[in-house]
Amino acid sequence: MVLDHEFPPDIRVENEIQTLISAGNEVHIACLTFVGKSAFEIIDNYSIHRKPISKLLHKTSVGALKFPFYFNFWRQFLNEILKKEKFDAIHAHDLPMAQPSYEMAKKYDLKFVLDLHENWPALLRVATHTQSFLGKILSNNKQWEAYELKYCKLADNVIVVVEEAKERLSSLGIESDKIKLVSNTLNINDFKVPESKPDNNYISILYAGGINKHRGLQTVIRGLKYVKNTDKKLRLWILGAGSYVQDLKRIAEEEGVSDTVHFEGWKKYEEMQTYFGKSNVCLIPHIKSDHTDSTIPHKIFQYMYAGKPMLVSNCDPLKRIVEETNSGEVFEFDSPENFASNLEKLIQNTEYFSQEFVAKSQDLVLNNYNWELDSKVLKSLYK
Repeated sequence: MVLDHEFPPDIRVENEIQTLISAGNEVHIACLTFVGKSAFEIIDNYSIHRKPISKLLHKTSVGALKFPFYFNFWRQFLNEILKKEKFDAIHAHDLPMAQPSYEMAKKYDLKFVLDLHENWPALLRVATHTQSFLGKILSNNKQWEAYELKYCKLADNVIVVVEEAKERLSSLGIESDKIKLVSNTLNINDFKVPESKPDNNYISILYAGGINKHRGLQTVIRGLKYVKNTDKKLRLWILGAGSYVQDLKRIAEEEGVSDTVHFEGWKKYEEMQTYFGKSNVCLIPHIKSDHTDSTIPHKIFQYMYAGKPMLVSNCDPLKRIVEETNSGEVFEFDSPENFASNLEKLIQNTEYFSQEFVAKSQDLVLNNYNWELDSKVLKSLYK
């Protein structure tokens, strides 16, 4: 497996590793490191190979299709590993790793699996670092779209995380039978249903995850002042870190809701789960785009298994799942007023806070949205 970030942690990658090991495979990870982690390490029966990279060289990844520096780093690194070890397949996590991984697959006669966690060209269109003058020069979106199409066609199998992503790739001419759906569902073995309970003096609203502009928290914060029909005080917990934290703090000040919004910082997975228990409502407010219309976050299934009603924006997969399962309400991604009215609607519906709702939500995960089901697809692919 090849991934272009520090590892661990990564929930999806760790789930896939353990699935493949349990099916009798030997798994190695090739990843980079900024912080001087050990060059080789064995954790939980899998091997991690790391190569140090400078922040400057890593920043050239945005222009990897124009300049060879970043791909050259990976070619050299993967070649070093493949000279020493014997493998049957190379599994690239996310689109940037496709070219160096495919080149090594051809050189060493390996199967090539491309695991697309998200719609990468669409992500680059909304990413802050590609909006600058230099970013636009270095990262040509048409090139990334052509690159995606090329390596999806060259791959032996392409893995996607949601049905909408499979439909998108099929519409581009990728053979449907080699596109496998392995979603970001919940590994129940790693999730403890929280024992903590909400404070009856508050309506506590939770967001957990990355904090970037395309996550849509600005709509949530601007919408808080429109929430009127509740007899309890609102409290918004924002867990996580990212480039947009200071902007959100400024927006909260401008909107006069800074006393309501609490930035709790990044939390370990176990600690995050206690916040699930203390919350009344859980949020996924992503800005709707062709990126968020073809991916799905882990947290939708975490929230569901914790038995919490969700308020989500109208991104296609979020809207589809929440409406199919009756697990919350959907708001227009760019409307603070619509966010507020749907929050009021959710709060006033007592069914969302019943034991029946909790049991139904947990059954949905146990029967439809759990990693054990998705892992069977991954095992079958490699078998």
